[in-house]
Amino acid sequence: MLDVVALCSRYGRIPALSRVDVRVKQGELVALVGANGAGKTTLLRVISGVQPASSGHVRFDGSDVTRASPRERVTRGIVQVPEGRQVFGPLCVEDNLRLGAFVRPAREIAAALERVFALFPVLATKRRETAGTLSGGQQQMLAIGRALMTRPKLLLLDEPSMGLAPRIVTEIYAIVRSLKNAATAILLVDQNARAALSIADRAYVLELGRVALSGSGGELLGNPNVQQAYLGL
Repeated sequence: MLDVVALCSRYGRIPALSRVDVRVKQGELVALVGANGAGKTTLLRVISGVQPASSGHVRFDGSDVTRASPRERVTRGIVQVPEGRQVFGPLCVEDNLRLGAFVRPAREIAAALERVFALFPVLATKRRETAGTLSGGQQQMLAIGRALMTRPKLLLLDEPSMGLAPRIVTEIYAIVRSLKNAATAILLVDQNARAALSIADRAYVLELGRVALSGSGGELLGNPNVQQAYLGL
């Protein structure tokens, strides 16, 4: 599904990623863990086309998309849920969702809305309320729902548990797990390394823009170096 090969990216003269290799197979959930500034969000931004690659390749579904526009990548099925949710506060919940469906034919939008409301019933009850009045957890559900309106093949999730109460984090992760079970490929970034690794098929540890470790989620959960650096053990 996704092959990132020897990927490099920089902000001006400052290197952010250095020859990163990452792979996500169809229906697989892959986690990226690491300290702040390790390059996790930058990697998602390069994959989605928001941040340019300086060298290397991003291949998706059999095609090289390294130079493709963000819109083209969304059309192909790469969709990102950004850090901080970034919902459109003055717009109602339904309009936020409809904005996520900009690449889909109008005839498909009503059915897509109903699928999102079935996944997030609380959004159905608040469909006419403005997004800015929702709780943090509800806004995260809205951000995920907006991404699902595009019918993604690969979902890039950036810090879905940020700033949320533990009970809401558990609910969000149950939804993420259900998406994986529905055969959506997911690349997940989260500072909550324990939660991310616990549901990941495979995972990568990024340090200073490089892949330092990789393995199954269970292997990295049991790795003493990972435990000490990211799990507080």
